[in-house]
Amino acid sequence: MDASSLPRWRGFNLQAKFMADDEERFREEDFAWMTEWGFDFARLPMDYRCWTGDDWLDFDEDTLEEIDEAVEYGREYDVHVNLNFHRGPGFTVADPPEETDLWTDRETQDAFVAHWERFAERYEGVPSDELSFDLINEPADTSHGAYADVARRTVEAIHDVDPARLVVADGMRYGREPVFRLADVECAQSTRGYDPFPLTHQKAEWTDVDLDEPPEWPFVTDSGQVQDADWVYADRIAPWKHLESQGVGVHVGEWGVYNQTPHDVTLSWMEDVLRQWEEAGWGWALWNFRGPFGILNSERDDVDYEDWHGHDLDREMLELLQAY
Repeated sequence: MDASSLPRWRGFNLQAKFMADDEERFREEDFAWMTEWGFDFARLPMDYRCWTGDDWLDFDEDTLEEIDEAVEYGREYDVHVNLNFHRGPGFTVADPPEETDLWTDRETQDAFVAHWERFAERYEGVPSDELSFDLINEPADTSHGAYADVARRTVEAIHDVDPARLVVADGMRYGREPVFRLADVECAQSTRGYDPFPLTHQKAEWTDVDLDEPPEWPFVTDSGQVQDADWVYADRIAPWKHLESQGVGVHVGEWGVYNQTPHDVTLSWMEDVLRQWEEAGWGWALWNFRGPFGILNSERDDVDYEDWHGHDLDREMLELLQAY
């Protein structure tokens, strides 16, 4: 598996270990249903506090074995598993913030690298077409250079243990910006599909987006700028195609629309970005599988859900995803 050219994996984010105070085991049925519906990729955004506590280097074996289960589900159902630290020592985009700073504190960086070394040792020998590592979710609040220094060191540490492991680095500014300082490092990069942000995050509780009227697509900003498919390409795809031209594989690690945007607007926007990613040759992972962005149990008011083994299935969204 070569980080310079990725398969066009398509799938979902599975959030069983997304937050330490609400963690659970990964569900085998999620992998089975993804395969049944034609998908082959599961990104697992995880909180490092699920397997460690005050002592960052004291790893909880029971939790690690639950992650092992997810890796084995992927292998059983032919779903590529991408392990991601959504919260790692020293950085997260979530609340509460970390008490130390991954980008400046050497002790924190040592712990971060040690965690990834532990995962590299644990999964050494699992082929990279089945398993990859995504270092840290949506780096921000630092410079490209400081982020690249940490990422470079971590990739090298992983490859010292397992030279064949496929590693992915998220783009800067919450995944939006390609990191050209990492173009010479043996890792792919992950972008995002959340723009226009007011359209994708209308009334999301963790943001300040609260438009007076429901968003429409194309989206028009307060200043009158029209943000349409051409804008998405120029602003969010073309820079990443430039990175790709330098021999870096690209994947869309997260994307989606919160359930307060009208369903018809959601699907129209989704189809435009899906078409562009298909033309670019990029795979993607919808945020999320179950929940307000996803195809199961999204709790939208304007969807006629289908019963799927006791869950509410958005069949129209599913069929759109299957088409791309």
